[in-house]
Amino acid sequence: MRVRALLFDLDRTLVDVQSVTDYAAARLDAEAVAGDLVPPEVPGTDWTPDTVASMALLVACAGHPRWAAVSAAIEEHERAAVAGSTAMPGLAEAWRESDGVPRAVVTLLTEDVTRRVLARHGVAGADRVPVLGREAGRRPKPAPDGLLAACVRLGVRPEDAVMIGDSTWDLEAARAAGTGFVGVPVTAGSMPPGTTLAADLLDAVRVALGD
Repeated sequence: MRVRALLFDLDRTLVDVQSVTDYAAARLDAEAVAGDLVPPEVPGTDWTPDTVASMALLVACAGHPRWAAVSAAIEEHERAAVAGSTAMPGLAEAWRESDGVPRAVVTLLTEDVTRRVLARHGVAGADRVPVLGREAGRRPKPAPDGLLAACVRLGVRPEDAVMIGDSTWDLEAARAAGTGFVGVPVTAGSMPPGTTLAADLLDAVRVALGD
């Protein structure tokens, strides 16, 4: 298969925002506005329990009138973490190596926070790359909606794209969308056996492109 597009997760794939985000406080703030919305079962992952709970609330309220308030409550804490975020190993090299391939960022963060993070870390040309962040009317990962929307924006079929991400949420979204997948897990053993894995982000790009 000739890969025609790369879809990148943001958090802990390109840049680590999660480690400096106060998701304990975000969870409390989000639960206060979520009311009686019950988080669904979500894929197991190596995120902190508060991070998982916060993201599960976003999944629970997709399409619900309370979505904007829940998202905003969490986003406040994510935006505060931008200054303390750190680039993942191989970011600059991987971004340069994938420069000739159409790219998009598909993330559970909002587009605004994502663009702030990419700008802070000097990711060249990132302002011209489509960002499919969480937004009203589009189900977040592990649903495939963001990946499918990214493929439409890039003008490629899902089967001609590869998602690069750190978590089972990325993996399940890729499977549901019909894209390829290369994992760059932060924690060894956090992805199912048989998943295509890479040592770091640069290696992931090379594996995805068949280099």
